Amino acid sequence: MKRLNTLALPAIAAGAASLLATAAFAAGPDLGAVQKQATNWTAIIMFGIFVFATLGITYWAARRTKSAGDFYTAGGGITGFQNGLAIAGDYMSAASFLGISALVYSSGFDGLIYSIGFLVGWPVILFLMAERLRNLGKFTFADVASYRLQQTPIRSLAASGSLTVVAFYLIAQMVGAGQLIQLLFGLDYALAVVLVGVLMIMYVTFGGMLATTWVQIIKAVLLLSGASFMALMVLVQYGFDFSALFKHATEVHPKATAIMAPGALVSDPIQAISLGMALMFGTAGLPHILMRFFTVADQKAARKSVFYATGFIGYFYILTFIIGFGAIVLVSTNDAFLVKDAAGKVTGLVGGNNMAAIHLATATGGDLFLGFISAVAFATILAVVSGLTLAGASAVSHDLYASVFRRGRVNEAQEMRVSKIATLFLGVVAVILGIVFEKQNIAFMVGLAFAIAASANFPVLILSMMWKGLTTRGAVIGGFMGLASAVVLTVLSSAIWVKILGNPKPIFPWDAPALFSMTIAFVGTWLFSITDSSANAAKEKEAYEAQFIRSQTGLGVEAAASH
Repeated sequence: MKRLNTLALPAIAAGAASLLATAAFAAGPDLGAVQKQATNWTAIIMFGIFVFATLGITYWAARRTKSAGDFYTAGGGITGFQNGLAIAGDYMSAASFLGISALVYSSGFDGLIYSIGFLVGWPVILFLMAERLRNLGKFTFADVASYRLQQTPIRSLAASGSLTVVAFYLIAQMVGAGQLIQLLFGLDYALAVVLVGVLMIMYVTFGGMLATTWVQIIKAVLLLSGASFMALMVLVQYGFDFSALFKHATEVHPKATAIMAPGALVSDPIQAISLGMALMFGTAGLPHILMRFFTVADQKAARKSVFYATGFIGYFYILTFIIGFGAIVLVSTNDAFLVKDAAGKVTGLVGGNNMAAIHLATATGGDLFLGFISAVAFATILAVVSGLTLAGASAVSHDLYASVFRRGRVNEAQEMRVSKIATLFLGVVAVILGIVFEKQNIAFMVGLAFAIAASANFPVLILSMMWKGLTTRGAVIGGFMGLASAVVLTVLSSAIWVKILGNPKPIFPWDAPALFSMTIAFVGTWLFSITDSSANAAKEKEAYEAQFIRSQTGLGVEAAASH
């Protein structure tokens, strides 16, 4: 056991070093040259109303956040419907809203690969994980993974995976926030990033999970309402006849009928499978999503959460598809939204193709609706970064500080103090990195975050719940193999090796590493578990039956109570 413990902590440092090394290589523009637009006072006023309302909720939540259970999981008092809406709010990012509609705008049918990939991970969570997570966990998914295994090495692994995912995801969100707000609000990039950082620190530090939950619920309602209105206004113009919409789109799009066929965006089947696996299983390994299952009272509410979340998220991705085709017929045919060269040839949209949904808001609802959608896009970023920050702070305070460094010899007040310090630290680091990476290529970061979640977090979590033969040695070695391989293969792919480092061709030919890194993780975990003949391994296998009974029945579970 001592040998595993001494191996686990240096591995954290190695993971952090690989993260910094990868980040340091990033160079070149991300979304192209982002030009600051005229100040959009309508959007600023609407966003001000949102901030005022959510700060009021934070004050209300702060008065009710007394214990660690309140801070991490809102005391387990969120209903299934509320949690489902909050999960949807946590998951539906600005990248989903603007990015997928832009993909549909430029590539048509192929944009659906991301919509479907992001969605199909939810049945995996519903049928395989939600109930067991709630019955076995307390505050973080490391509680589940370490239930019958050795605490120190497993929590070290889980915290490494969580913090690496949070770091990549958070940098991408902060850079996206700065660039987006330049375009939508006309604010300076640095001011926008600092504003996001300050607000997310306030939400999480003072309001904990309760405030974060309600920020996510409000954002989800606003985003779903705005997207529904846009899709409705598009369909009204075609008498709710989808065939008429698609027919017109093929007539005005440069690719004509090719936009209705697959293969234009991802033609390599291995790349398509690998990308799909990252999106599907990465969802089931995202720490800020998994944490939400501990906010409900019991396993029944956990199942309801996923059921409602799947419905809301599926509905949202259907809307992005309609919005993308709506942009083809209403935005690409309007000179006010187009950029042309000296010869009069269209070279793109004002602000880039990622602005397709924003321009459609103007086309369907005028400047007032544009202000609303702009404010919603900003609120979307705030909700996502708040969830990420809380997940990162929980990994530091609950998994590392309380369980690894202090070995459980810590009271709730100390743990909450560390969590709030970690929140402040993560927020400051996120702001600094967001400003540093302003001109960097961060396009690979969200994809890498999903690949790491699928390759490090998901295999260990699912095997700890499903496979009696899993041992601490297998989980630690296999998990770190998955994490390292996901990072290394991404660095060697064209996303970094060619587009950032400037090499003529990639060493690893596919951009999505999940097919290979997940295989490495599962095989490594299996191999080092079945070859583990130690006394600890035998005890861990014997403990599986008790874990299985609790995971299925919930016997012994209390809301946010220690097991």
